[in-house]
Amino acid sequence: MLYRENGQFKTSYDADQQLFPVLQDRLAMGLLLVLAVLVIPAVASEYLLRAVLIPFLILSLAALGLNLLVGYCGQISLGTGGFMAVGAYAAYNFLVRVDGMPTVAAIVLGGAMATVVGVLFGLPSLRIRGLYLAVATLAAQFFCDWAFLRVKWLTHDSPSGSVGVSGLSVLGQPLDTPARKYLLCLAFVMVFTLLAKNLVRGHIGRGWMAMRDMDVAAAVIGIRPMRAKLGAFAVSSFIVGVAGALWAFVHLGAWEPAAFSIDRSFQLLFMVIIGGLGSIAGGFLGAAFLVVLPILLDNLPRWFGLPIDTALAAHLTTMILGTLIVFFLVVEPHGLARLWQVGREKLRLWPFPH
Repeated sequence: MLYRENGQFKTSYDADQQLFPVLQDRLAMGLLLVLAVLVIPAVASEYLLRAVLIPFLILSLAALGLNLLVGYCGQISLGTGGFMAVGAYAAYNFLVRVDGMPTVAAIVLGGAMATVVGVLFGLPSLRIRGLYLAVATLAAQFFCDWAFLRVKWLTHDSPSGSVGVSGLSVLGQPLDTPARKYLLCLAFVMVFTLLAKNLVRGHIGRGWMAMRDMDVAAAVIGIRPMRAKLGAFAVSSFIVGVAGALWAFVHLGAWEPAAFSIDRSFQLLFMVIIGGLGSIAGGFLGAAFLVVLPILLDNLPRWFGLPIDTALAAHLTTMILGTLIVFFLVVEPHGLARLWQVGREKLRLWPFPH
Protein backbone atom coordinates (compact mmCIF):
# COMPACT_ATOMS: atom_id res chain seq x y z
CA MET A 1 0.00 0.00 0.00
CA LEU A 2 3.03 2.29 0.22
CA TYR A 3 3.43 2.42 -3.56
CA ARG A 4 0.03 3.64 -4.69
CA GLU A 5 -0.81 6.61 -6.88
CA ASN A 6 -4.20 7.55 -5.48
CA GLY A 7 -4.72 11.29 -5.58
CA GLN A 8 -1.70 11.98 -7.80
CA PHE A 9 -3.19 13.84 -10.75
CA LYS A 10 -1.36 15.24 -13.77
CA THR A 11 -2.75 18.65 -14.69
CA SER A 12 -0.19 19.68 -17.32
CA TYR A 13 2.02 18.18 -20.00
CA ASP A 14 5.10 19.09 -18.00
CA ALA A 15 3.84 17.15 -14.99
CA ASP A 16 3.05 14.13 -17.16
CA GLN A 17 6.46 14.16 -18.87
CA GLN A 18 8.71 14.70 -15.87
CA LEU A 19 11.44 12.19 -15.14
CA PHE A 20 9.70 10.75 -12.09
CA PRO A 21 5.95 11.37 -12.35
CA VAL A 22 5.17 9.20 -9.28
CA LEU A 23 5.71 10.82 -5.87
CA GLN A 24 7.20 7.68 -4.34
CA ASP A 25 9.81 7.54 -7.11
CA ARG A 26 10.79 11.16 -6.50
CA LEU A 27 11.15 10.56 -2.77
CA ALA A 28 13.19 7.40 -3.30
CA MET A 29 15.49 9.13 -5.75
CA GLY A 30 15.93 12.09 -3.40
CA LEU A 31 16.87 9.78 -0.52
CA LEU A 32 19.27 7.88 -2.80
CA LEU A 33 20.98 11.12 -3.82
CA VAL A 34 21.31 12.26 -0.20
CA LEU A 35 22.77 8.88 0.71
CA ALA A 36 25.22 8.91 -2.21
CA VAL A 37 26.36 12.53 -1.90
CA LEU A 38 26.35 13.17 1.84
CA VAL A 39 26.27 9.94 3.82
CA ILE A 40 28.55 7.54 1.94
CA PRO A 41 31.60 9.86 1.66
CA ALA A 42 31.36 10.54 5.39
CA VAL A 43 30.94 7.01 6.71
CA ALA A 44 32.32 4.62 4.06
CA SER A 45 35.69 3.01 4.67
CA GLU A 46 38.65 3.47 2.35
CA TYR A 47 38.38 -0.13 1.16
CA LEU A 48 34.69 0.25 0.34
CA LEU A 49 35.34 3.40 -1.66
CA ARG A 50 38.44 2.19 -3.52
CA ALA A 51 37.52 -1.44 -4.19
CA VAL A 52 33.74 -1.31 -4.58
CA LEU A 53 32.09 2.05 -5.06
CA ILE A 54 34.54 3.79 -7.41
CA PRO A 55 34.82 0.79 -9.79
CA PHE A 56 31.05 0.37 -9.63
CA LEU A 57 30.41 3.99 -10.62
CA ILE A 58 32.93 4.02 -13.47
CA LEU A 59 31.82 0.69 -14.94
CA SER A 60 28.19 1.78 -14.58
CA LEU A 61 29.02 4.86 -16.65
CA ALA A 62 30.70 2.73 -19.32
CA ALA A 63 27.77 0.29 -19.34
CA LEU A 64 25.38 3.22 -19.66
CA GLY A 65 27.20 4.41 -22.79
CA LEU A 66 27.26 0.91 -24.28
CA ASN A 67 23.57 0.42 -23.52
CA LEU A 68 22.68 3.50 -25.56
CA LEU A 69 24.34 1.88 -28.56
CA VAL A 70 23.39 -1.77 -28.10
CA GLY A 71 20.15 -1.59 -26.14
CA TYR A 72 18.54 1.50 -27.64
CA CYS A 73 19.96 1.58 -31.18
CA GLY A 74 20.51 -2.14 -31.68
CA GLN A 75 24.13 -1.80 -32.90
CA ILE A 76 26.30 -4.59 -31.50
CA SER A 77 29.72 -3.44 -30.31
CA LEU A 78 32.66 -5.48 -29.05
CA GLY A 79 35.15 -2.62 -29.06
CA THR A 80 34.12 -0.87 -25.85
CA GLY A 81 37.44 -1.58 -24.15
CA GLY A 82 39.24 0.03 -27.07
CA PHE A 83 37.12 3.16 -26.84
CA MET A 84 37.83 3.31 -23.10
CA ALA A 85 41.54 3.09 -23.91
CA VAL A 86 41.23 5.95 -26.40
CA GLY A 87 39.59 8.12 -23.75
CA ALA A 88 42.24 7.24 -21.16
CA TYR A 89 45.30 7.81 -23.35
CA ALA A 90 43.85 10.90 -25.02
CA ALA A 91 43.11 12.46 -21.63
CA TYR A 92 46.65 11.55 -20.53
CA ASN A 93 48.17 13.25 -23.58
CA PHE A 94 46.08 16.38 -23.08
CA LEU A 95 47.15 16.49 -19.43
CA VAL A 96 50.90 16.06 -19.97
CA ARG A 97 51.31 17.98 -23.24
CA VAL A 98 49.18 21.06 -22.50
CA ASP A 99 50.43 23.22 -19.64
CA GLY A 100 47.79 24.03 -17.08
CA MET A 101 45.22 21.62 -18.51
CA PRO A 102 42.48 21.07 -15.87
CA THR A 103 41.80 17.47 -14.96
CA VAL A 104 38.09 17.62 -15.78
CA ALA A 105 38.79 19.26 -19.14
CA ALA A 106 41.33 16.55 -19.99
CA ILE A 107 38.80 13.85 -19.14
CA VAL A 108 36.10 15.47 -21.28
CA LEU A 109 38.54 15.97 -24.18
CA GLY A 110 39.50 12.32 -23.87
CA GLY A 111 35.83 11.47 -24.33
CA ALA A 112 35.73 13.75 -27.37
CA MET A 113 38.64 11.89 -28.98
CA ALA A 114 36.88 8.59 -28.26
CA THR A 115 33.86 10.06 -30.07
CA VAL A 116 35.94 10.61 -33.21
CA VAL A 117 37.32 7.08 -33.13
CA GLY A 118 33.87 5.62 -32.37
CA VAL A 119 32.30 7.39 -35.34
CA LEU A 120 35.08 6.17 -37.65
CA PHE A 121 34.56 2.56 -36.60
CA GLY A 122 30.79 3.10 -36.65
CA LEU A 123 30.79 3.85 -40.38
CA PRO A 124 30.50 0.12 -41.27
CA SER A 125 27.15 0.11 -39.42
CA LEU A 126 25.68 1.95 -42.41
CA ARG A 127 26.22 -1.15 -44.56
CA ILE A 128 26.43 -4.16 -42.25
CA ARG A 129 24.65 -5.34 -39.14
CA GLY A 130 24.51 -8.17 -36.61
CA LEU A 131 27.57 -10.40 -36.26
CA TYR A 132 29.33 -8.64 -39.13
CA LEU A 133 29.08 -5.35 -37.25
CA ALA A 134 30.32 -7.07 -34.09
CA VAL A 135 33.43 -8.22 -35.98
CA ALA A 136 33.96 -4.70 -37.37
CA THR A 137 33.84 -3.17 -33.88
CA LEU A 138 36.08 -5.96 -32.60
CA ALA A 139 38.65 -4.67 -35.08
CA ALA A 140 38.57 -1.37 -33.18
CA GLN A 141 39.59 -3.24 -30.03
CA PHE A 142 42.56 -4.90 -31.69
CA PHE A 143 43.59 -1.71 -33.48
CA CYS A 144 43.61 0.27 -30.23
CA ASP A 145 45.61 -2.45 -28.47
CA TRP A 146 48.19 -2.37 -31.26
CA ALA A 147 48.33 1.43 -31.46
CA PHE A 148 48.97 2.01 -27.76
CA LEU A 149 51.67 -0.66 -27.73
CA ARG A 150 53.49 0.35 -30.92
CA VAL A 151 52.94 4.08 -31.45
CA LYS A 152 55.23 5.63 -28.83
CA TRP A 153 53.90 9.16 -29.28
CA LEU A 154 50.50 8.09 -27.94
CA THR A 155 52.09 6.94 -24.69
CA HIS A 156 54.50 9.89 -24.40
CA ASP A 157 57.44 7.73 -25.54
CA SER A 158 56.82 4.99 -22.99
CA PRO A 159 58.49 1.80 -24.30
CA SER A 160 55.87 -0.58 -22.85
CA GLY A 161 52.73 1.54 -23.13
CA SER A 162 52.61 1.97 -19.35
CA VAL A 163 51.82 5.49 -18.19
CA GLY A 164 50.66 7.14 -15.00
CA VAL A 165 49.28 10.36 -13.56
CA SER A 166 49.71 12.00 -10.18
CA GLY A 167 48.93 15.23 -8.42
CA LEU A 168 45.44 15.56 -9.92
CA SER A 169 43.18 18.33 -8.70
CA VAL A 170 39.67 19.59 -9.41
CA LEU A 171 38.69 23.22 -8.75
CA GLY A 172 41.86 23.68 -6.77
CA GLN A 173 41.17 20.70 -4.52
CA PRO A 174 43.64 17.81 -4.80
CA LEU A 175 42.23 14.35 -5.48
CA ASP A 176 44.20 12.81 -2.64
CA THR A 177 41.46 10.98 -0.76
CA PRO A 178 39.12 8.17 -1.81
CA ALA A 179 36.11 10.28 -0.82
CA ARG A 180 37.04 13.07 -3.24
CA LYS A 181 37.68 10.58 -6.03
CA TYR A 182 34.32 8.99 -5.32
CA LEU A 183 32.54 12.35 -5.47
CA LEU A 184 34.21 13.18 -8.80
CA CYS A 185 33.05 9.87 -10.30
CA LEU A 186 29.59 10.36 -8.82
CA ALA A 187 29.32 13.82 -10.38
CA PHE A 188 30.16 12.46 -13.83
CA VAL A 189 27.71 9.58 -13.42
CA MET A 190 24.88 11.89 -12.34
CA VAL A 191 25.43 14.32 -15.22
CA PHE A 192 25.66 11.66 -17.93
CA THR A 193 22.77 9.63 -16.53
CA LEU A 194 20.55 12.71 -16.68
CA LEU A 195 21.79 13.41 -20.20
CA ALA A 196 21.14 9.83 -21.34
CA LYS A 197 17.70 9.74 -19.76
CA ASN A 198 16.62 12.90 -21.56
CA LEU A 199 18.14 11.72 -24.85
CA VAL A 200 16.21 8.45 -24.91
CA ARG A 201 12.98 10.25 -23.97
CA GLY A 202 13.28 12.71 -26.87
CA HIS A 203 13.17 12.41 -30.63
CA ILE A 204 16.79 11.25 -30.77
CA GLY A 205 16.06 8.26 -28.56
CA ARG A 206 12.88 7.45 -30.46
CA GLY A 207 14.91 7.46 -33.68
CA TRP A 208 17.42 5.06 -32.13
CA MET A 209 14.69 2.69 -30.99
CA ALA A 210 13.05 2.80 -34.41
CA MET A 211 16.37 1.81 -36.01
CA ARG A 212 16.70 -0.99 -33.46
CA ASP A 213 13.24 -2.41 -34.11
CA MET A 214 13.27 -2.20 -37.94
CA ASP A 215 15.71 0.06 -39.73
CA VAL A 216 13.98 -0.22 -43.12
CA ALA A 217 10.64 0.92 -41.71
CA ALA A 218 12.41 3.70 -39.77
CA ALA A 219 13.98 4.97 -43.00
CA VAL A 220 10.59 4.87 -44.72
CA ILE A 221 8.98 7.11 -42.10
CA GLY A 222 11.75 9.69 -42.44
CA ILE A 223 14.43 8.72 -39.91
CA ARG A 224 17.89 9.06 -41.43
CA PRO A 225 19.87 5.86 -40.79
CA MET A 226 23.26 7.57 -41.07
CA ARG A 227 22.38 10.28 -38.57
CA ALA A 228 20.76 7.87 -36.11
CA LYS A 229 23.46 5.18 -36.17
CA LEU A 230 26.46 7.49 -36.20
CA GLY A 231 24.81 9.64 -33.54
CA ALA A 232 24.44 6.58 -31.32
CA PHE A 233 28.07 5.64 -31.89
CA ALA A 234 29.16 9.22 -31.12
CA VAL A 235 27.21 9.57 -27.85
CA SER A 236 28.09 6.05 -26.72
CA SER A 237 31.80 6.46 -27.49
CA PHE A 238 31.91 9.82 -25.72
CA ILE A 239 30.45 8.41 -22.50
CA VAL A 240 32.63 5.30 -22.72
CA GLY A 241 35.72 7.45 -23.37
CA VAL A 242 35.00 9.56 -20.28
CA ALA A 243 34.57 6.35 -18.28
CA GLY A 244 37.91 5.11 -19.60
CA ALA A 245 39.64 8.33 -18.54
CA LEU A 246 38.08 8.07 -15.07
CA TRP A 247 39.11 4.42 -14.83
CA ALA A 248 42.70 5.35 -15.65
CA PHE A 249 43.00 8.61 -13.70
CA VAL A 250 40.88 7.91 -10.63
CA HIS A 251 40.83 4.15 -10.14
CA LEU A 252 44.18 2.94 -11.50
CA GLY A 253 46.54 5.93 -11.43
CA ALA A 254 49.02 4.00 -13.58
CA TRP A 255 47.95 1.70 -16.39
CA GLU A 256 48.91 -0.11 -19.58
CA PRO A 257 46.90 -1.21 -22.65
CA ALA A 258 46.10 -4.53 -20.98
CA ALA A 259 43.83 -2.62 -18.58
CA PHE A 260 41.46 -2.08 -21.52
CA SER A 261 41.74 -5.49 -23.17
CA ILE A 262 38.99 -7.42 -24.89
CA ASP A 263 38.05 -8.88 -21.50
CA ARG A 264 36.89 -5.42 -20.51
CA SER A 265 34.72 -5.23 -23.64
CA PHE A 266 33.05 -8.54 -22.84
CA GLN A 267 32.61 -7.57 -19.18
CA LEU A 268 30.74 -4.41 -20.16
CA LEU A 269 28.63 -6.30 -22.70
CA PHE A 270 27.69 -8.83 -20.02
CA MET A 271 26.74 -5.97 -17.69
CA VAL A 272 24.37 -4.57 -20.28
CA ILE A 273 22.80 -7.94 -21.09
CA ILE A 274 22.39 -8.98 -17.46
CA GLY A 275 21.20 -5.57 -16.32
CA GLY A 276 18.73 -5.13 -19.14
CA LEU A 277 19.02 -3.95 -22.74
CA GLY A 278 17.29 -0.68 -23.48
CA SER A 279 17.15 0.43 -19.85
CA ILE A 280 19.01 3.24 -18.11
CA ALA A 281 18.87 1.35 -14.82
CA GLY A 282 20.13 -1.80 -16.54
CA GLY A 283 23.73 -0.57 -16.67
CA PHE A 284 23.76 0.12 -12.94
CA LEU A 285 22.16 -3.22 -12.04
CA GLY A 286 24.52 -5.13 -14.32
CA ALA A 287 27.55 -3.32 -12.92
CA ALA A 288 26.42 -4.05 -9.36
CA PHE A 289 25.96 -7.71 -10.27
CA LEU A 290 29.44 -8.11 -11.78
CA VAL A 291 31.34 -5.85 -9.37
CA VAL A 292 29.76 -6.43 -5.97
CA LEU A 293 28.75 -10.10 -6.24
CA PRO A 294 32.29 -11.49 -6.85
CA ILE A 295 33.56 -9.58 -3.81
CA LEU A 296 30.78 -11.06 -1.68
CA LEU A 297 31.44 -14.56 -2.97
CA ASP A 298 35.17 -14.21 -2.31
CA ASN A 299 34.53 -13.19 1.31
CA LEU A 300 31.78 -15.68 2.16
CA PRO A 301 34.17 -18.52 3.19
CA ARG A 302 36.06 -16.16 5.50
CA TRP A 303 32.85 -14.82 7.04
CA PHE A 304 31.61 -18.34 7.82
CA GLY A 305 35.02 -19.62 8.89
CA LEU A 306 35.29 -22.23 6.15
CA PRO A 307 38.85 -23.54 5.56
CA ILE A 308 38.96 -23.09 1.77
CA ASP A 309 42.14 -22.53 -0.21
CA THR A 310 42.43 -19.13 -1.88
CA ALA A 311 42.79 -20.58 -5.38
CA LEU A 312 39.80 -22.88 -4.85
CA ALA A 313 37.73 -19.95 -3.56
CA ALA A 314 38.57 -17.95 -6.70
CA HIS A 315 37.52 -20.85 -8.96
CA LEU A 316 34.31 -21.37 -6.98
CA THR A 317 33.52 -17.66 -7.32
CA THR A 318 33.89 -17.86 -11.10
CA MET A 319 31.72 -20.99 -11.29
CA ILE A 320 28.98 -19.59 -9.06
CA LEU A 321 28.98 -16.27 -10.89
CA GLY A 322 28.66 -18.00 -14.27
CA THR A 323 25.84 -20.19 -12.96
CA LEU A 324 23.98 -17.17 -11.63
CA ILE A 325 24.38 -15.35 -14.94
CA VAL A 326 22.86 -18.30 -16.81
CA PHE A 327 20.09 -18.57 -14.21
CA PHE A 328 19.09 -14.92 -14.49
CA LEU A 329 19.15 -15.02 -18.28
CA VAL A 330 16.90 -18.10 -18.28
CA VAL A 331 14.50 -16.73 -15.68
CA GLU A 332 14.35 -13.24 -17.16
CA PRO A 333 16.04 -12.77 -20.57
CA HIS A 334 15.30 -9.03 -20.45
CA GLY A 335 17.63 -8.57 -17.49
CA LEU A 336 17.46 -7.44 -13.90
CA ALA A 337 15.80 -4.18 -14.89
CA ARG A 338 12.78 -6.14 -16.11
CA LEU A 339 12.55 -7.95 -12.76
CA TRP A 340 12.46 -4.55 -11.06
CA GLN A 341 9.77 -3.33 -13.47
CA VAL A 342 7.62 -6.39 -12.75
CA GLY A 343 8.04 -5.94 -9.00
CA ARG A 344 7.23 -2.23 -9.31
CA GLU A 345 3.99 -2.98 -11.16
CA LYS A 346 3.00 -5.52 -8.51
CA LEU A 347 3.62 -2.94 -5.79
CA ARG A 348 1.44 -0.44 -7.64
CA LEU A 349 -1.44 -2.95 -7.86
CA TRP A 350 -1.08 -4.72 -4.52
CA PRO A 351 -3.25 -6.13 -2.92
CA PHE A 352 -5.49 -6.31 -6.00
CA PRO A 353 -4.92 -9.16 -8.50
CA HIS A 354 -5.31 -6.94 -11.57
